[in-house]
Amino acid sequence: MNPTKIGILGTGDVGRVLGKGFVARGDDVKIGSREPKSDKVQTWVGENGARASAGTFAETAKFGEVLVLATLWNGTKSALDLAGPDSFAGKVVIDATNPLDFSQGFPPRLALGHTDSGGEQVQRWLPKARVVKCFNIVGNPYMVNPKLPGGPPDMWIAGNDEAAKKTVGQILRDFGWPDPIDTGGIEGARLLEPMCLLWLLQGARTGTWNHAFKLLRG
Repeated sequence: MNPTKIGILGTGDVGRVLGKGFVARGDDVKIGSREPKSDKVQTWVGENGARASAGTFAETAKFGEVLVLATLWNGTKSALDLAGPDSFAGKVVIDATNPLDFSQGFPPRLALGHTDSGGEQVQRWLPKARVVKCFNIVGNPYMVNPKLPGGPPDMWIAGNDEAAKKTVGQILRDFGWPDPIDTGGIEGARLLEPMCLLWLLQGARTGTWNHAFKLLRG
């Protein structure tokens, strides 16, 4: 299978972990930021070999056949504007963001919720893209090849485009997840983003972050 060109917007822990997973899958990965020559970004490139590169948001959005949005929520709109919305047209965009508002401390609140969601807002910002909400309900150490005593956890996804969700489903399987649980259209992000809050509260109460969600079937 020919490698896929993957563009990762965001160089935080989520972006770097997912980017490493795509490189290991055999894909060509460009990670995008405002400072692509920073030590942090160049270290990641050096650690991930010839298939890894770095660029601006605009360069990364043009490069990727599949794009991953892995920015902090308060920087998401700016990153998309710098990237240029037209570069996302027709492409699968994996939205791994969570619209968290930390202005009143921890635990955060949802900046959007219940009657709207970050996933829906991203789809409005990128009307020609095929946005799929994914990876927002688990900590970054478990996003690729999750190993837990109870077996692999489940990943819920949401998006309007069925073909795009199939593409993301294959990525999940390649990353060691079982078949994703499809919540339907992108409005399903209204349910998935509060799951991030639940995940955060569990970690804060227990002081551990090695947990994930699983749907038990009878």
